[in-house]
Amino acid sequence: MTQLRLPLGLPEASETDFLVSDSNVRAVQQLERWATWPVMAALLVGPRKSGRSLLARIFAAKSGGRIFDDADRATEADVFHAWNLAQQERRPLLIVSEAGLPAWQVKLPDLRSRLAASPLLEIGPPDDVLIPQLIERAFERHLLHAKPEVIAWLSRRIERSHIAILRVADVLESEAEQRLTIPMVRAALEAAGLLNELKEDEER
Repeated sequence: MTQLRLPLGLPEASETDFLVSDSNVRAVQQLERWATWPVMAALLVGPRKSGRSLLARIFAAKSGGRIFDDADRATEADVFHAWNLAQQERRPLLIVSEAGLPAWQVKLPDLRSRLAASPLLEIGPPDDVLIPQLIERAFERHLLHAKPEVIAWLSRRIERSHIAILRVADVLESEAEQRLTIPMVRAALEAAGLLNELKEDEER
């Protein structure tokens, strides 16, 4: 597991670190090799809370490029203009959205063709290596204390998504004053409907 850090001058808190695993390493590598892109723009996509905006900021700080975040919520004309400007200035542009084509239903033909010509960089759901790391980070932010065996137990029983990990930490925040135990975590998450019941049943 490695981390990318934002440059000096920005906060040194844990949110300035982007954890790298098999689920996102290809996107990271493509950003490091931005000079080889066929055009001066790329599309970075990933699920909610996957760190796509953080990764984009790290890229911009290192490359001197620009970011167009939440592009799928912006006007297509603005995205089109930004893409063209990047080519004119020869300055890399990272277009960030939740999904790429065709899920991102772009209506403007000229923009659709330009996005199709741009490299697609994808952040996938967290893998087995990343999930416990993300749980630990979420717990730190919520001042939650748990032994490694609790983290391991939880890693096997929640939905494999970035947003689910944050929801788990939110639910357990009321237990912040005491060290979390497996029975305590099980009871709280069962009540909130956040346990993977299939996996729980298999191990009973």
